[in-house]
Amino acid sequence: MRHIIIILFACSAINTSIGQSDSVIILKEVILSDSKLLEFSDGIKINQIKDSVLDQSSGMLTDNLQFNSPIYFKQNGYGMISSVSFRGTSAQQTAVVWNGININSQLTGQTDFNTVMAQNMEEVKIRSGGGSTQYGTGAIGGSIHLNQHLNFNSSFVNELDFGFGSFETSRTFYKATYGSQKFSINLGLGYLGSKNDYKYLGTSKKNENGAFSNKNLDLALGWLFSSSNLFKFYHNTFNGDRDLSGTLTAPSNDNYQDLNTRSLLEWMHFGKQQVHRTKLAYISERYRFFNNKESDQFSFGRSGSLLFNYDYLFRFKNWKVNGIFEANQVSAKGSSINAVARDRLSAIMLLVHTPSKKFSYGFNVRKDWVSDYDSPFVVALHLETQLLKGYRIRLNASKNYRIPTFNDLYWKGLKVDDNMKLVPETALQAELGQSFLAKNFSVDVTGFYIATKDLIQWRPDSSGTWSPNNVNDVTQYGLELDLEFHKKIGKHRFNFKNGYAYTKATDNLMQKQLIYVPYHKYNSTFSYTVNKWGAYVQALYQGEIFTTTDNKQNLPDYLLFNAGITYRIDQKWGITTNVKLLVNNFTNTNYQNVAFRPMPNRNIHLNLNLKL
Repeated sequence: MRHIIIILFACSAINTSIGQSDSVIILKEVILSDSKLLEFSDGIKINQIKDSVLDQSSGMLTDNLQFNSPIYFKQNGYGMISSVSFRGTSAQQTAVVWNGININSQLTGQTDFNTVMAQNMEEVKIRSGGGSTQYGTGAIGGSIHLNQHLNFNSSFVNELDFGFGSFETSRTFYKATYGSQKFSINLGLGYLGSKNDYKYLGTSKKNENGAFSNKNLDLALGWLFSSSNLFKFYHNTFNGDRDLSGTLTAPSNDNYQDLNTRSLLEWMHFGKQQVHRTKLAYISERYRFFNNKESDQFSFGRSGSLLFNYDYLFRFKNWKVNGIFEANQVSAKGSSINAVARDRLSAIMLLVHTPSKKFSYGFNVRKDWVSDYDSPFVVALHLETQLLKGYRIRLNASKNYRIPTFNDLYWKGLKVDDNMKLVPETALQAELGQSFLAKNFSVDVTGFYIATKDLIQWRPDSSGTWSPNNVNDVTQYGLELDLEFHKKIGKHRFNFKNGYAYTKATDNLMQKQLIYVPYHKYNSTFSYTVNKWGAYVQALYQGEIFTTTDNKQNLPDYLLFNAGITYRIDQKWGITTNVKLLVNNFTNTNYQNVAFRPMPNRNIHLNLNLKL
């Protein structure tokens, strides 16, 4: 399989090099590697987190998203394992897409958002609703997109950001960008570490085993070697070393070390009407878990995924057609999982028709052939129309899926024959949205509905042995409201952004709200700038959540506030300096988002940013 993928990559590269040539550079295609997000998202709700917002946190993606999106995050203590619930779905039902590639773990089926450092990303976007036709397994509740840009004809810029804060926290980020007529480079290095020994408010205890150290490398290279051919290379390495916090009732001496790498090689051939993309990627993950960090005994797991992707986009008048072929080989092994491999082939077709500037519609289909299970045929429909100036309506519906993970199928000690009877989760999803855009404000209202069948859950049998099973069906529905106001008066700039989400997620058998899914979530950011000064206040209201399936135990709601102030020092010796003072949880709220795992009390951070 591995050799077949390499041969296909070489053949398709040769074919595109002798195909249609055109001197016109399609700028958007050159910058963005995730073309599906750019070209085939009409009728889909998409929110972008801007660079200025990414700078308002310590450095982990969890911090950015929980204050700027409707997504609920579960953290086993600050900086520990962080998982999501998007529109009431599970962590395995949210896809994380890096430069167009789904990077959810092959072992667990999810992404730990405290292992993603977004400071070196030029674009972080949240795509709501089902996206399995485009991004494959897990894209049921939504997907989160991390993209790096390649900018040609840009000056050489160096940026250094370092800071210190409460709990002996330190951070250092370095970024360098340069672009000539033919070449572009984007390099980012990051470090974030903390003793993380915050107090447990209302007790005499503190977080005694919560130290962490995260290191990150991002690299993007672009070479425009002719007027219609572009070579790209992307790479990311994350290395984490975390002690795992205990709870209010049980101490911990655990340690978890992980090393994740992603490499993507891409060759583009583009013209006025056609774009050929050929991608070859390799993704690896490796972890070691120490039940006693003083011991050299550990359990481990690792996986490797080799992916080949050929993507052909054709534009004709007001039509766009995209055909995609993808081949993937995955292998995994570990202390608790048998050495296994999985082969997958995918065929995808995306179509968009735009009869006028005020109306567009599209149709997507996907079929996967996988070596160890039967994969469903999935489809998506979407449309968007402008009824009045600034007023648009969007509608989309889709069938989506999630395949059993390697842990689900091959965990040691499980009955393999029974596990092979697992079938993929399937979900039917529909969404209706309305947006209004005026000069100084915007409003977006979205209603959604998801019906999931054959949900995979780990449950104990009569003997107490845990195993995965296709169990109850689940229904999720809700409403999302986004409101933003901005105003400039002379040198004064005001921005007020708000988001509210109501989510009803029901286990259809028990008729109870799913655990760790809040009915209500509200986030708000008010920012103000004048001359060299800037200030902001963030608010997060998290509604009550249930921690047991019978809804008899819960965590109460809470309201958090963060604040920051910035000052810019104009260029001196060619250096622009920004000073930032951040105060998180400044009301010193005592709260938990996972039972018995308190989150940090009031904490302060001082950051210095140098750009030259």
